[in-house]
Amino acid sequence: MSMRGQLTYPEISSQAEALAAAWKQLDVQVDWLNKYIGNPSYDEVVFIGSGSSYYQALTMAVTFRKWTGRVATAYPSSEIFLFRDQTVAANRKILLVGVSRSGESTEVILALKSVAHLSNWDTCGITCYEDCTMAQISECLISPLGKEKSTVMTKSLASMTFLMQAAIAKVSGEQQWVDEMEAVLEQDEAVVREADALVKPFIEGKDFKKFVYLGMGAYGGLAMEACLKLKEMSYVWTESYGTMEFRHGPKSIVEPGTIVCLLLSQTARAYELKVAQEMKDYGAEVILIAAIAGEDTAFADLVIEVGLAQVSDEARSVLYLPAAQYLGYYTAYGLGLNPDEPRNLTQVVQI
Repeated sequence: MSMRGQLTYPEISSQAEALAAAWKQLDVQVDWLNKYIGNPSYDEVVFIGSGSSYYQALTMAVTFRKWTGRVATAYPSSEIFLFRDQTVAANRKILLVGVSRSGESTEVILALKSVAHLSNWDTCGITCYEDCTMAQISECLISPLGKEKSTVMTKSLASMTFLMQAAIAKVSGEQQWVDEMEAVLEQDEAVVREADALVKPFIEGKDFKKFVYLGMGAYGGLAMEACLKLKEMSYVWTESYGTMEFRHGPKSIVEPGTIVCLLLSQTARAYELKVAQEMKDYGAEVILIAAIAGEDTAFADLVIEVGLAQVSDEARSVLYLPAAQYLGYYTAYGLGLNPDEPRNLTQVVQI
């Protein structure tokens, strides 16, 4: 590797190791699991974050609802400390879960502190840094190898998303979810290698004007995250939408020179592929990140298979991230940009 991307590339490529450390961490912090997300006394679990942390919070909330049958929501941190009464119904017992790579984001700290005086709110968090400000004010679940030197979140996000999903699996009372997360852990390293090998030649020499990410369910937040990765690293104009929602107006932007990347679920596969085929007919190049390819995906320009079609869409979530991260990285590299130093950005956002 040249000097460009000397931080970002190895961090994307080493995320399987970070997931393995996160899995082991669950045994270390079993008391945290039982005290917080495994505690059935809460009427609602509210996951909050900013930017990438908010997008992964969306996936965490989806997973919590599906696997536990309990109420969970996700919001930007700022909604809690600026618009709490409009965001969360009063007179309910709430667990507020801060999500932050650094644990230093001003907005998540303000949100956690803003409910400290409320007897019906408890707080906790998930981060990569044991000694951060967030961990000093709320007990935190720690991703030991999620720490990063680069500005753009890659392995930190993958490891934190996996860590929280695995924690939810452990407290769900359903062995199926635990087994699925273990299968994902075993699959991740191969998925990272394959994504790198497929994305690099696909992006090389491409001259595209627009990039659109689509996803639903657990992949709705991930589509937003994938969109952000491309914007942060390459400054290419990028949008993200719910797959079916994209047909209701936004599809007017599609023309030759557009790439549409669909994070394909198994749950809504037939419906989502109809949308992707329609975008292909309008002149877009189509990338599918999917559990498995088939005759129904033959129309796509690139299919990246992550495997494990037999497990739930929620469990497979982190397997969709390497391709999205490499798409941002190789697009930036092809444009002569350094993804380690994205314009206007810092690793920690403070206000």
